[in-house]
Amino acid sequence: MLELAFSTRDVAGTRLAYSPLWEVVTSHRLLARGAVGPLHRRWAERARPELAAAGLGTGLLADLITPSGYLPDFLNPPPGPVPPSASAESALTGELAVLARTAPERIRADLEQLVDWTPEVAAFHRDPAAVLPRLVDELRGYWAVALAPHWSRIRAVLESDVLHQSRRFAAEGSAAVLRELHPSVEWCTDRLTLPLADCGTSGSLAGRGLLLIPSAFVGPGRTMMVNRPDQVVQLCYPSRGIGVLWEQPAARVPEAVAAVLGRSRALLLAELAAPASTTELSHRTGMSAGGVSQHLTALRAAGIVASHRSGRSVLYQRTDLADALLAAAG
Repeated sequence: MLELAFSTRDVAGTRLAYSPLWEVVTSHRLLARGAVGPLHRRWAERARPELAAAGLGTGLLADLITPSGYLPDFLNPPPGPVPPSASAESALTGELAVLARTAPERIRADLEQLVDWTPEVAAFHRDPAAVLPRLVDELRGYWAVALAPHWSRIRAVLESDVLHQSRRFAAEGSAAVLRELHPSVEWCTDRLTLPLADCGTSGSLAGRGLLLIPSAFVGPGRTMMVNRPDQVVQLCYPSRGIGVLWEQPAARVPEAVAAVLGRSRALLLAELAAPASTTELSHRTGMSAGGVSQHLTALRAAGIVASHRSGRSVLYQRTDLADALLAAAG
């Protein structure tokens, strides 16, 4: 069990982001554990042979991301913003650039916390600067094979969680979000308790704040943490919406809603279970981009849809009013 002690400054400094590199680490650990639950089984059955064929089933990355226990903190530097329009090829670039600049003494300190040393890990410890580029290549290769083909789906789930939690931050404050972050996480006055944390260390946030990172691959009820004295503490937790990550059923349009809004607008509302751009909605529904834009403008004016700019894209998402409307009609 881990505990994080908060000051008032830490509560105020709590924020959200999602991270392609965290998805690499959490999904790799999920595969390393062997048996994968039904939620991700289809993905795992495809990813494992493809990774083996690409020569990525073993190596330094596999030695560092073990099935359980400590994960080297340097693998997850604090993420910057990921534009929703970022291609699968570019989504990881910024984080890998930060990782590639990790100081050798930082790498050695993290490696010394590993219980089991393979020859690959020992060589990395002896000469971090020489081996680090190979690790970056392995991370990039793993991403390209296992995650890049699915990035649009994964991104939509993570973006949806960030938007949901951000709305709660604005309406109810940081403490309310922390209190209900996940059933396994407990918040009391100035302390966050993590009964089922996979890694990390207890301690005070010491004014650094907390970065909450949703993940599609963290196991149910579990969390992962990076707590380094020289940077913001990161807490990676299971994202909302992962139950539909690998399923893409046709959106069901309630007839009662279609009768009031019209079938096209009701269909767009049904498709907005996760944030989407005008282009994405046009592709999914077969409507023209101009038609989608007109309908979204009307829905936004009615308070049923909200929009926000992220990078060069504008994403649309249902509001709480829309969710209540669909639930009542369902």
